[in-house]
Amino acid sequence: MTAKNDTKKETWVKPRHKVITALAMPVFSLYIKWRYNVHIEPFRDQGDRQYLVMMNHQTTYDQFFIATAFKGPVYYVASEDLFSIGWVSSLIRWLVNPIPIKKSVNDMRAVRTCAKVAKEGGTIAIAPEGNRTFSGRQCYMKPGIVSLVKLLKLPVAFFRIEGGYGVQPRWSDVKRRGTMTARVSRVVEPEEWKQMSDEEIFQMIKDELWVDEAKNDKLYYHEKSAEYLDRAMYVCPDCGLSEFVSSGQYMTCKKCGLKIRYTETTELEGADKPFPFRYVADWYDYQENFVRGLDMNNFGSEAIYSDTVKFSEVIVYQNKIVLSEAADFTMYADRYEVELSPGNVLTLPFSEVDAVSVLGKNKLNIYSGDKIYQVKPDKHFNALKYMNIYYHVKNMDKGDNINGEFLGL
Repeated sequence: MTAKNDTKKETWVKPRHKVITALAMPVFSLYIKWRYNVHIEPFRDQGDRQYLVMMNHQTTYDQFFIATAFKGPVYYVASEDLFSIGWVSSLIRWLVNPIPIKKSVNDMRAVRTCAKVAKEGGTIAIAPEGNRTFSGRQCYMKPGIVSLVKLLKLPVAFFRIEGGYGVQPRWSDVKRRGTMTARVSRVVEPEEWKQMSDEEIFQMIKDELWVDEAKNDKLYYHEKSAEYLDRAMYVCPDCGLSEFVSSGQYMTCKKCGLKIRYTETTELEGADKPFPFRYVADWYDYQENFVRGLDMNNFGSEAIYSDTVKFSEVIVYQNKIVLSEAADFTMYADRYEVELSPGNVLTLPFSEVDAVSVLGKNKLNIYSGDKIYQVKPDKHFNALKYMNIYYHVKNMDKGDNINGEFLGL
């Protein structure tokens, strides 16, 4: 006779999350409103219902804007990197229990967890872009987000954040003087989206979350406005693939000396001669198109880029094992090479790399088989170049002229 199993099934939604939210958010919301000068509109029509909240992603504090607007706990879908920092990750799980997801790969575990949270009555928040914008414009969005909407069967609350790119662009370490707003702009009930095709739902999501801050009519001032813009830009309009160095309000090409100023209107201007792009987004578009046109055969066996970095293996949902504090990280036309120590070289052929993603301002994750490696560099490191060129090579290898637009963001 089989013994009865009285083990209680573990739930994701915990009673303590309500208590923690009720105690912490009144104080914390005052701090974020002061820090970002953001007006957050309370979601007064929330009632006692649960929602699938979809937000555009502009700052590192976006989740707290939602927590301020909504009553009760919200379960955020967050990058797996948040869950791989030892005891800190354990504390975050205990406090608010976010939903982990692996970036740049299809993560069915995250989908199942979302379904579990929805079944337990929790409100879920997700950024369909999966990335903060480097340019001020909406990032690439996977059509699979439609499947999540249909699986969860919840009303969709669209949460629009505006002004975040002006106040603190993803590539910057400093907050400018400026203003932001955050609010629920629209709620779409299941009865409404069920009448739509998958294509119509996907277009609706993109339209509702579309915020183009590449151009604006506001002022965002800081004496270090251009600092770390070199995390985003690596193609010079005068000399092609390059590297930049930034300081204060200026950024300079290391190869040809081209000097650009980032102004309080977020516009760009040449310091010594006219600059062809008015905004970062215009330059960013040019950069991506330049990469899409690269003939990788021209590089032969020559290194394209190389940097000294901290190189680790990520043990997902646990911690990170540092393999080298000062590795030589080099990209060639068909591979990454990592010299962990003299004579100890790890080779990662692009053919064996499944995905590459940029985390935070300039960390790089490389997904290869069952391994995840993380590149954590110095502050001026540009992770985008290592990701963009990788995806360009993969697109060309597949003869992908239709979907070859995708360069990782």
